[in-house]
Formats: sequence, C-alpha cells, structure tokens
Amino acid sequence: MTTDGPTLGQLDVSVYTVPTDAPEADGTFAWDATTMVLVQARAAGATGIGWTYAPAACAALIKDLLEPALSGLDVFNIPAAAEAMARAVRNAGRTGACAYAISAVDCALWDLKARVLGLPLHRLLGTVRETVDVYGSGGFTSYDEHRLRSQLEGWSHGQGIPRVKIKIGEDRGRNVARDLARIRQARDAVGPDTSLFVDANGAYTAKQAVRVFDAAAAEGIEWFEEPVSSDHLEGLAQVRRAVSADVAAGEYGTDLFYFARMCSADAVDCLQVDVTRCGGITQWLAASAVAAAAGLQVSGHCAPNLAAAPAAAVPNFRHLEWFHDHVRIEDMFFDGALDPAGGSVRPDDGRPGNGLELREADSRQYRR
Repeated sequence: MTTDGPTLGQLDVSVYTVPTDAPEADGTFAWDATTMVLVQARAAGATGIGWTYAPAACAALIKDLLEPALSGLDVFNIPAAAEAMARAVRNAGRTGACAYAISAVDCALWDLKARVLGLPLHRLLGTVRETVDVYGSGGFTSYDEHRLRSQLEGWSHGQGIPRVKIKIGEDRGRNVARDLARIRQARDAVGPDTSLFVDANGAYTAKQAVRVFDAAAAEGIEWFEEPVSSDHLEGLAQVRRAVSADVAAGEYGTDLFYFARMCSADAVDCLQVDVTRCGGITQWLAASAVAAAAGLQVSGHCAPNLAAAPAAAVPNFRHLEWFHDHVRIEDMFFDGALDPAGGSVRPDDGRPGNGLELREADSRQYRR
C-alpha cells in the first residue's frame, strides 16, 4: 500500500478490571467492578491511546478481526481505517461488542495521528469551544443517604459543578417510594441553584415514568434519562410529550441508523452518544451531525477524558457526563486527566493528542 504518512504498527491491547469503591446499582443492573479494554497504536515513534469500557472479549475481537484489517494503514487516513474495520466485522455483527472494539481502536488512531503531527487532538479536530461543560454522575441506588449526600455535595459545593445526576428506578421500578425520597434528598444536598438530573436506566413503563416525574415536580428535575428502555422509542416519545424535563437516551447506540431512528421518532430532547461505543471519534462526529439535522444537541455519555476533545469540536454539544466510575479509573491510570472544577474541563493545549499518558506502574495491578 502506498502511503503519504507513517504506517501503523502493531496494536497492543490490554484488559484491566477495577473493583468499585462501593457496591453500585441503578434501576436495572448492579456491579462491583468495571472492565476497560485499552488499545495502544504505534507509528513514527508515537503511541496513541484509546479504550472502551466493555467485556474483555473485545480484546480478542481487536486482535483477531481489526488488527489484520488495518495492516499497512497510513495513520493519517482514519476514514479508510473506519471503513476497513466495518468490513472486517460484517459477519461478526457491526453493532454491539464489535462496535465497542472499533471505538477503542478508532480513538487510539485519532490520538496517534494528533501525536505524530505534534498537535493536541482537539486542535486537530477543530475546536468550537475552549471548555466543555460537565455534570457529576453517580448517585447509585445502592448508596445510603449519607453516601449520596457526600457525593453530591462534593460535586456541587466542593468542585463547583452546577449539574448533578442520580440513579432512580430502583429494583426495575418497583420501589418508587424510595426513588422519590432519594430525589428529595438530592435536592436538599445540592440546594436550589444546582441543576438536578435523574436516570432510570429504562426501569419504568411510560405512564409510570410520568407519574414519578409529576410526584417529584417540586424538586425541579431538568433531565430525565432513559425513563423507559432506550429501545422503546414510542415510550420515550410519550414521556417526552408529558414532562417538562428534557428526555435523553442514546448511550447504547453503536451505528448511525440507531441514532437516526431515535431522532426521527421525536423520542429525545438531547441525544446521548458514547465515544467508546458508537464507533469512536469518527462516528461521534457523524452521530452529532445526525442529531444536528434533527435540531438536537448531543451529550457525551461517560469516558470523559476520552470524549472531551471531540466534545470541544461539535457545535451542537451540550454537556459531558463526569461519571464516578470512569473518572476514578481515568484519574488512577493516566497523567493528564482533566479537572472539572467550576463545572467544565479544558482540553490541554500543552500536550499532544488527547493529553493522556498511561501510568504503567499504577495500572499494572488491575491488568488481567
């Protein structure tokens, strides 16, 4: 293959599993550890980093299917890489785990290109904004009132983040009384001037979600995430029409057709996109354009240190999820992790690529 830029070398893939700092649960799932599949792509003496929070099996997909498809790649030709990876997983299924694997590689390739060129990634992509708004995210249903209050106060009062989100829909929507109590506790913890978001993770039925929102009206909820399953577009639209809060979903999207269906169904007020699931930065930019064509903004789901650069490059961007689990891991694993003080992060102009450097000594103990 004739190239104008350096040729991609071997992809190094590592799997890490990090226990949570306490038991965690939302409306439909509980967990005690988070797994990261990390890709290091090398060329011209530079190393690009990308990752996905996904099952360890994604590592095998990367080595068995994606790496051979990228052999001889000019590292500047990332659209060609995206096409090659999509073709390579046709028979394995483009969506789901394959998309997670592609996302990790795509993010690593964008980071590598920026480092080879000596540019910060957000400058390579082209910035719309210098800072990226974030919201504190956690508030798990497994937390008692003391832990919930401590976390929320840490974000809103300690770090000055003016937006926070908690999980509701406990036990698949079968404990509404506690949901409502926790919403009241959250409002009391952050005070009247902080925006309060809730996330049911698809635990409710449509009418049940509306009843919960109406019962919590005094607490001023501004964002209602996945009140019903994100696959139930009619239900999302029904809730959207009935409540004053913005309804959001999209975090599980792994192809553009998914995002297009959600937008065309009038199912959301803001489309969520996860750079570690949607197909990486390449598809993040495309999904944001799909949302823009529907008159919608996008919100970044999780993996904040990986999503900050593309978030800075998207005109119709709203905010980025400062998710407790991922922030904790990224702070442990990387030099250059961002600081959300004041409610926003600023991609670093003084570091090439995404600005992150893996701390091998600190991450090694979690490697599988």
